[in-house]
Amino acid sequence: MNRKSLAYPYLIWAAIFIIVPLILIVYFSFFVDGQFTLANYQKFMEDYYIAAMMRSIGFALVSTIICLALAYPLAMILAGRGMSNKSIILLLVILPMWMNSLLRTYAWANLLENNGVINNMLNAIGLPSVKFLYGNGGVIFGMVYNFFPFMVLPIYNALAKIDHKLIEASYDLGADKWTTFKKVTLPLSMPGIVTGIIMVFMPALTTFLITRLLGGGKVMLIGNIIEEQFTRTGDMGFGSAVSMILMIIVLITLGVMSRKGALDEEGGLF
Repeated sequence: MNRKSLAYPYLIWAAIFIIVPLILIVYFSFFVDGQFTLANYQKFMEDYYIAAMMRSIGFALVSTIICLALAYPLAMILAGRGMSNKSIILLLVILPMWMNSLLRTYAWANLLENNGVINNMLNAIGLPSVKFLYGNGGVIFGMVYNFFPFMVLPIYNALAKIDHKLIEASYDLGADKWTTFKKVTLPLSMPGIVTGIIMVFMPALTTFLITRLLGGGKVMLIGNIIEEQFTRTGDMGFGSAVSMILMIIVLITLGVMSRKGALDEEGGLF
């Protein structure tokens, strides 16, 4: 059997579930009642939608930075030679991913609500209740919680592949720990960092579920606007146009980050 023929099922699957929907989105974004128009894209230029896009980018950047700040030290600890019980800690990081993201987010919504478990514990020790939900902080917390494993794993993969002899050579040449980290460890782990940034930033930019559950409808991101167009208002043309704009932003970001080594073999996805 020709090896190329083995790819036919995948090509058919890709055509049905990727190419055809993409063509439909492009069509609906440019055509209204069979007439070519740019009205959908012009509508997006209104201040409300531009603000939602800027807000989405800001939230995605903040959550990505927080994930990176938390994940890199953890990945370095896990990649260390003297680290015991490494498998258990990795399992704890990966374990939430085995559960549906909707259930995880619902669970945190119940824990963080005004009469939830956490506030009841605070009240029990004499502390006042804290409003965790229905604001920017709750949404960012949900993003960090849901996407944190996607930052840890590629960075750990990159750090684990670093030849420890390079670090020992740096010490032998008189470099201290900070210089070794800056000149050896950090550059060699950069592909994993970039991959982690992509894997966190992209879903954080497009999410709508976290915003709806933890933001209570008070925080409107671009993903929520797209969802509303398809499920509530029925404006498929405008929803498709916003989806196209978001797709272009994602592709540009992916292209820029990939050039910095995001898909490099030393720190890539696999």
